[in-house]
Amino acid sequence: MSTHTSSDHREPAWLLVTRREIVSRITDKSFLIGTVLMIAMIVGFIGFTAWQDEKTVHTTLGATPDAVAMATAIADNAADVDDKVEVELVELVDEDAAKAALREEEVDAWLHPVDGGWQLTSESSEQDSLTDVARVVIRQQVLADNAADVGSTVEALEAGSTVSTDFLRGDAEKAGVAEAVGFVFVFLFYFAALIFGMQLASSVIEEKQSRIVEIIAAAIPLRHLLAGKVLGNTALALIQLLTYLAVGLVGLSFTPYKSYVPALSGPTMWFIGFFVAGFIALACLWAVAGSLASRTEDLQATSTPLTMLMLVMFFGGLSLEGRGQVIASFVPPVSAVVMPKRILAGGVAWWEPLVALGLLAVFAAVTVWVGERLYRRALLQTGGRVSLRQAWSAAE
Repeated sequence: MSTHTSSDHREPAWLLVTRREIVSRITDKSFLIGTVLMIAMIVGFIGFTAWQDEKTVHTTLGATPDAVAMATAIADNAADVDDKVEVELVELVDEDAAKAALREEEVDAWLHPVDGGWQLTSESSEQDSLTDVARVVIRQQVLADNAADVGSTVEALEAGSTVSTDFLRGDAEKAGVAEAVGFVFVFLFYFAALIFGMQLASSVIEEKQSRIVEIIAAAIPLRHLLAGKVLGNTALALIQLLTYLAVGLVGLSFTPYKSYVPALSGPTMWFIGFFVAGFIALACLWAVAGSLASRTEDLQATSTPLTMLMLVMFFGGLSLEGRGQVIASFVPPVSAVVMPKRILAGGVAWWEPLVALGLLAVFAAVTVWVGERLYRRALLQTGGRVSLRQAWSAAE
């Protein structure tokens, strides 16, 4: 009686395999070190970005007597143009003294008049921040002088000349941030699918090559073994992804872009949903790639179609625009990275992510069904690489 009760309460085989996958990986030093290093890279990148945005650029501007007045205007008005730029004026006697000051790096640039305008001369490389400020200030000063000569004002001369930007789809204000975060989404998906996929395929080969899989097959159904491996790796990838996203969003809240954090929360949740569906489909295919190989050396050949598919997803997610991007956002598995990027940019109807996620879920279900059949029929075949046709038609 007690034996029967124990059997009824025994955990499902797939759950045991899932737990084994998670425990074996989460206690693996290489996994922990890799995760910590990635977190450090994210924190370092965000910190560097925040430091760059807050850093004040200090430049020295040399001016000969014929340019002192204009150089003074640049130094006085630099902060109004860009509050991260400070300009210090250095008065120079003549052209020879200016060139000598540049060679000795006593000044970053030398301002002097030329035919039809003004010129900034530097020693070997352009001073971008100083150049941007100088162009604005000089334009304002020249316009003011010209307006005074004709009895007008700068405002009157500039009336109707302003140019603004807008987007037919999405919010222009967050377009740059959306593009950067979209790249992060694509990279994280590609990185997780490739790393975890290769490790999943390698573990399948190891079990097959060592003949341990034959012992496992005698104890549990192979579909339970596949389900446990796929779910275990999906859980690990999701935990890692959530950690990276949490660190990224928290870090972003300490930068000048902190106002965008609430707007990124919704697209991030959509990305997590697309990530899970897409990852399960690809993880199942990676398991099939491992089952088709009889030794580690065969994995490169059996996984080539899958790595090519992932490259298409990666570069498609980064480069597709316009109508091509809209179409790809509904085509699995590319939609796993393209639709979240579209959601970030804005202008997506409420039903579009739902349809795309539904199609991706259907694709994942079909992939799991096909992959499970291939996996079961190829896993116990040894003696060389197994083709897809052989695996599909093999007797169970």
